[in-house]
Amino acid sequence: MPRFLSAEPDTRLLALPWDVSLADWPVEHLVALPRGISRHVVRFIRVGDSVYAAKEVVEHLAVHEYRLLSDLQRLGTPSVDPIAVISGRETPSGKPLDPILVTRHLQFSLPYRALFSSGVRHDTVLRLLDALVVLIARIHLLGFLWGDVSLSNVLFRRDAGEFAAYLVDAETGELHDRLSAGQREHELQIARTNLFGEFCDLEAGGLLDEALKPLTLVETIEARYRELWTELTAVEEFAGNELHRVESRVRRLNALGFDVAELDIETSPDGNSIRIQPKVVDAGHHSRRLLRLTGLDTEEHQARRLLNDLDTYRFRTGQWNVDQAVVAHKWLTDNFQAVVRLIPQELRAKRDLAQVFHEVLDYRWYASQREFREVPIAEAAMGYVKDVLIDLPDEDISADVAAADLGQSPVNPYDPSQGFDDDNGEQPYDPWEDDVEDEDLPAPFGGFDIDTLRAGKKG
Repeated sequence: MPRFLSAEPDTRLLALPWDVSLADWPVEHLVALPRGISRHVVRFIRVGDSVYAAKEVVEHLAVHEYRLLSDLQRLGTPSVDPIAVISGRETPSGKPLDPILVTRHLQFSLPYRALFSSGVRHDTVLRLLDALVVLIARIHLLGFLWGDVSLSNVLFRRDAGEFAAYLVDAETGELHDRLSAGQREHELQIARTNLFGEFCDLEAGGLLDEALKPLTLVETIEARYRELWTELTAVEEFAGNELHRVESRVRRLNALGFDVAELDIETSPDGNSIRIQPKVVDAGHHSRRLLRLTGLDTEEHQARRLLNDLDTYRFRTGQWNVDQAVVAHKWLTDNFQAVVRLIPQELRAKRDLAQVFHEVLDYRWYASQREFREVPIAEAAMGYVKDVLIDLPDEDISADVAAADLGQSPVNPYDPSQGFDDDNGEQPYDPWEDDVEDEDLPAPFGGFDIDTLRAGKKG
């Protein structure tokens, strides 16, 4: 009888055929979803209306990764949710089988190969790189040494006009109180090797824009990481009469999506100079504020967009003197939930609801500009559903959606590591690149243009 290690056990898992090698599981328990390349046997398993990822791996690695992912979840890191480790597995003839690590499938997410399969645009690649850079910086702030930074170990989700990256493989990871400069440099060296190989693979397959070179992309990731890390942690010194720069530093970090929980401030004995350094920095500034005000749990850029709409609502309704929590409740009812109610149930697998609201706001702005009037939010929502949402592919891939529905034909639908059949003629439809003109694209995440950010935050 197999042993289950789980903090929140799903009893429906007990009836699955754990005495069969994962590579040979009956197809009625499996669902074909796109995933990254893995050195292990990985399958997506169907349990009622839930979908889990199952990875067959040696016991000490399975337990190590399960506990690390649990720690990362408690620390608020964007990573997959660990469900269980099933060990003590044997075939009916008594042959031992490797344990299986089970994690929850991340809704509305896609691996990088699924995104690049149709040749993503130059600007979109930069957004994906920015999302990866933010993920690396966040885990390094927590003292997590990944040990295997690669695109294959990341899933991407929409985040308003940007992307959010989630860690999905932690078997080589280590959690420390803090990381030394040497440990971070070692991490970057591993990242350079892995990422360069993945970009070369995309280039060889004709999936990378000719203007994008693997070495340039790797150097871009490293440069943007160093810029972000400096902004998050570096010491800043200035004259004693420039106290406003303390607040400016905090505001810049907030604009990047980070909160300063602790700031070390030193004043020279003569009072002529001040030295500041963020000591404890936590990601999720806007998402925490939105959650506190409305109960909505969203990605960071989505939260910032929704908070901007909340502030606009407060101004339009003349409620500047009303308690913010009261206004937030009214906004939730009058705007957000009003839009949600207009989304047909059968279309809700196309986008998560926070992303839908963001896109409705975009649709409303363009409609208002086109018609020279302020289009009501409900009218904009109905127009968005009819003109945009109904034609988009599902991004919340359920147990009933096969990889072929994304325009891909895997050699083995239950083992994407074997690759895809490229003899399909027309390139598959890319859900991330739906009729977007270059001039309509927002700048990459803060552009990581720290100089511009500093120039705009001096006051």
